[in-house]
Amino acid sequence: MGLDLEYIDGQTPIDEEEKEGLRIETISTKVELDEFEQLNIEEALQWVLSKKFKAIQVFSEKFICDLHKRMYGNIWTWAGEFRKTDKNIGIDKHQIPVQLKMLCDDSMFWIENNTYSMEEMAIRFKHRLVSIHCFPNGNGRHSRLMADIIIEKLFGKEPFSWGAGNLTQSGETRTAYLKAVKMADLGKYQPLLEFARS
Repeated sequence: MGLDLEYIDGQTPIDEEEKEGLRIETISTKVELDEFEQLNIEEALQWVLSKKFKAIQVFSEKFICDLHKRMYGNIWTWAGEFRKTDKNIGIDKHQIPVQLKMLCDDSMFWIENNTYSMEEMAIRFKHRLVSIHCFPNGNGRHSRLMADIIIEKLFGKEPFSWGAGNLTQSGETRTAYLKAVKMADLGKYQPLLEFARS
């Protein structure tokens, strides 16, 4: 039995080779995959809630990869590992470590120099992280959780609500989110910031 996935607008298709990394062989549809992934993500959230983090820790390749592994490690063998293929979005796969290091260094600079408001910094980090597209799948959910960790654990503010809807399914909330992401692609972060707090 194969994994038959239908994708909605803005989702990154999983390559056949990546599908072989599925740990639970009974999963055959996108709905089942989403359910199992959500359970794994909820475990990761419990871990996040139970910990305290420092900026130097959060803005590191190790933390970023470990968080992805915690979110998807029960489902995918490649969770927490950089993608080995190029995708419909994201940078060249060979550039991932360098670009991620630059993003982490920039983020530390932003904090040390109060370059942006706390919320804008978290949103800028999220946007650049998802633009790099480090992993074969789960980059959107991972980058949103990273933004929540930054705003809540580093700055002591409420986590973002992200439109208070399910962003993994088609609908008005996802459409509004993708529109805000496209504006951020143009350097206009206010719509994404407003969406994150809506």
